[in-house]
Amino acid sequence: MPRNKALGVLAGGGPLPGHLAAAGRAAGRDVFIVAFKGHADPTAVGDTPHIWVRLGAVKKALAALHDAGVGEVVLAGPVRRPSMVELRPDARAAAFLARGLLAKGDDGLLHAIMQELETREGFRVVGADSLLQPLLAVDGQFGRHGPDETARADIARGIVVARALGAVDVAQAVVVQQGIVLGVEAVEGTDALLARCGELRRAGPGGVLVKLAKPQQERRADLPTIGPDTLQRAVAAGLRGIAVQAGESLILDREALVAAADDQGLFIIGVNPDYRANAGGGMDVPSVR
Repeated sequence: MPRNKALGVLAGGGPLPGHLAAAGRAAGRDVFIVAFKGHADPTAVGDTPHIWVRLGAVKKALAALHDAGVGEVVLAGPVRRPSMVELRPDARAAAFLARGLLAKGDDGLLHAIMQELETREGFRVVGADSLLQPLLAVDGQFGRHGPDETARADIARGIVVARALGAVDVAQAVVVQQGIVLGVEAVEGTDALLARCGELRRAGPGGVLVKLAKPQQERRADLPTIGPDTLQRAVAAGLRGIAVQAGESLILDREALVAAADDQGLFIIGVNPDYRANAGGGMDVPSVR
């Protein structure tokens, strides 16, 4: 059990930190945000009690969490991995990074950060899904549009590629068009992946964005997440739809996302990793209501 009820949000980019802060307040908890400069969105931070710190100012961030009476910590939103020059680590961060952790993959680095927060600082690290359970994707089609045979084949191909790369801690997302892998997500993140694939798209039916948790995914951090912004970037990239892993992905602002997808003619679907075995033509995809 945490030593008190306050929730600390370590905020990277996107709207997820704001959703977590709102969920904490709705549960009657005090919430404090550590917002990382150059990463966190001021609109997501809002008027929640917070502090802005640079990514390498670990001592300052930890002190703020303790001073705010935080017992539980949740990591939320993407953070672009900096170089050592950009990071400018303080003494606390330097001691942590001296173990060579910056050279690890994302999952290895996140696991080390969470272990440090728990074993040395006494916080309890919780997953965003534990606070936002209703936002987890379920299996099936969201909205009016669903994948046709070509799109189902692209989803199946994307799952194979994403799982192979995820197993070596490289990627969560891949874009496939007509069986061709247009791009995989690496350090640049999903938004940059979609922008890049928009320039690479081919004539004919558009591609599909597939987002899966890595096989060894640390569920308390970095779950695949989509929202209306993802949808708009998918539209700009000329995609036909988005597939996310059911039970392992968060869908933000679902009502707005589905409405935008319906309006733009794109499909959103929750899938399982065994989708490849069931992706033949004529498959009946359940509709999510």
